[in-house]
Amino acid sequence: MNKAARIGIRALGPETLDACEISGKWGRQFGFRSYEAFHFPEHDICAGPFLDAEGAPRQFDLIIANQVWEHLDRPYGALGNVLKMLRKGGHFFIAVPFYIPYHGAPVDCSRWSARGLRNLLIEGGFPEAGIAADEWGNRHAAARNLEPKWPPEYDEASDRLENEPGFPICSWAFARNL
Repeated sequence: MNKAARIGIRALGPETLDACEISGKWGRQFGFRSYEAFHFPEHDICAGPFLDAEGAPRQFDLIIANQVWEHLDRPYGALGNVLKMLRKGGHFFIAVPFYIPYHGAPVDCSRWSARGLRNLLIEGGFPEAGIAADEWGNRHAAARNLEPKWPPEYDEASDRLENEPGFPICSWAFARNL
């Protein structure tokens, strides 16, 4: 997933983008024109868009939510708030677990396959034509997720990275505000 996400974000020309990340710091690696991170509980995307000094929704070319949406009590409402902050033509990158154990931080609410993520984005107000979703996983990674120590540490010698449809571990999508 990270490889596909990096390719997708680099294709957008990060040096030209004003970006924000919801509850993370993964996006710092891209060299955006500007970058801000908004962390829960100070900033709750379910409660409303992030506001500027005048009380208007902040505006961004790219909003990143990497491994966050599964923790939201109101994921549909949160998508509406993302749309309010996304400039026309802007992109939303969302990545979520599918076959990963419960991990309450502070809560764990939802799981989506690539198709489910696509449907979530459509129902949240993103135009269907602007959505590209995918997923990755394999039987070996699924079995590793059942180990008592979680998350399992990647072992380059034994962990296979080929995608095996039917065993998604994570899903992601790029959604464009057309």
